[in-house]
Amino acid sequence: MQLFYNPDIQQGDSSFIFDKEESRHIVKVLRKKEGDIIHISNGKGSLFTSEIIFASEKKCEVNITGVENFDPLQYYLHLAVAPTKMNDRYEWFLEKATEIGISEITPLICEHSERTIFKADRFEKILQSAMKQSLQYYLPKLNEPVPFKNFIADKKEGQLFIAHCEETDKKLLKTELQPKQKVTILIGPEGDFSTKEIELALSNNYIPVSLGNTRLRTETAAVVAAHSVAFVNEE
Repeated sequence: MQLFYNPDIQQGDSSFIFDKEESRHIVKVLRKKEGDIIHISNGKGSLFTSEIIFASEKKCEVNITGVENFDPLQYYLHLAVAPTKMNDRYEWFLEKATEIGISEITPLICEHSERTIFKADRFEKILQSAMKQSLQYYLPKLNEPVPFKNFIADKKEGQLFIAHCEETDKKLLKTELQPKQKVTILIGPEGDFSTKEIELALSNNYIPVSLGNTRLRTETAAVVAAHSVAFVNEE
């Protein structure tokens, strides 16, 4: 099944018209025609089955023939991940974490961060593409970048973890995770969190964790964290 995404389609709609750009993609690139069936998600858990009733490069209109609603993930995973020096590495993380299953993402600006520029539109497209490719019906929430201390000051519910590389007592993330929980995990930049940041997190009830025996890149650590949470929640 090929999945399309549009946030504007709503429950109760009997028909829907794609904008010019999407219409051209559907008709010109994918060669869809009148009578073809296409599936659309609004990223909020709904899957709309529809039939094309008018097909042109400037306007593609569909009739909604059925709606199916899906439950969200049985856990809520919020990854706060420092931007990587190279944007393509962060994009890789966004893509893979979405495929695995994630609820919310916050770019975390840390003392050792080498990049603070945030390409919101580009990153949103990465999330949308990964959601469609993996046939999921909830689009992860992407937040604006937040300084580390501000993120910590905003109290979070559920299990709280900080993954860092300092040689201190840490627990293995996979042994601490509990299923069907809200989980927040902090992943630092290439230069790791500063000692001051780690202490601030610990004083706010974040548990220091390790992701394994090897030292991981920021984007790899984030994907490993996402997979660990998904694995614990497998039935």
